[in-house]
Amino acid sequence: MSDRPEIALVTGGTRGIGLGIARALAKEGCRLALCGVRAESEVAGALREIEGLGAEALYCRADISRTEDRWQMMEAVRSRFGRLDILVNNAGVAPSVRADILEATEESFERLIRINLQGPYFLTQSVANWMIEQQKEDAGFSGSIIYITSVSAEMASTNRGDYCMTKAALSMSARLWAARLAEFGIPVYEVRPGIIKTDMTASVQAKYDTLIAEGLLPQARWGLPEDVGKAVAMLVRGDLPYSTGAVIPVDGGLTLPRL
Repeated sequence: MSDRPEIALVTGGTRGIGLGIARALAKEGCRLALCGVRAESEVAGALREIEGLGAEALYCRADISRTEDRWQMMEAVRSRFGRLDILVNNAGVAPSVRADILEATEESFERLIRINLQGPYFLTQSVANWMIEQQKEDAGFSGSIIYITSVSAEMASTNRGDYCMTKAALSMSARLWAARLAEFGIPVYEVRPGIIKTDMTASVQAKYDTLIAEGLLPQARWGLPEDVGKAVAMLVRGDLPYSTGAVIPVDGGLTLPRL
């Protein structure tokens, strides 16, 4: 990281994994723009927590699946900070109903495509072009982009096929942007969480408590948002400067091939 505080935009940054990332980046000295769909009054506690860590925090209420919301968020970041050094594409949703792929609906599929894939892809496009502009104006500019995907990018769950497909495609999105932005010196990484204890996984806690106790994971515990946050902080610091396109698993060994 540079000597000046870096500006990081974390989508979905006020709860769950996103908040874990925001905490980690606040501790790294970043100034933060956090986006979400809830009213600002509902995220006031998270903002106070981030500010309590010494970081300036801007909340942008935005649905990343909406073009207009993305542009308004970008303009809010420009107005407040004047630049952007780091994008963390974290926002995403699970299907409203876990449905067997023999019965799943097009409505659910379309919703997840818009939020989990289309939104981050085109947000990256906007941010990448802005980063290239900043680089032309400042030879010392150093940007980075990080995608938060899921082990579901590779592991099949037939009761949430739409989710798995969006995460697989999001993984390819990270690779595409890594290839495209390499000439500008803007690294793009993918962090791939496993079973992380958040409000999104609360409904299946008993299931995974049992599976973990039975040996599902080599590291026999739930992952925490802070585990993902530490991985992102490592990348933001520039600890992997020669590894654009790298996939960083944060899954307790879930995807480790074993006999």
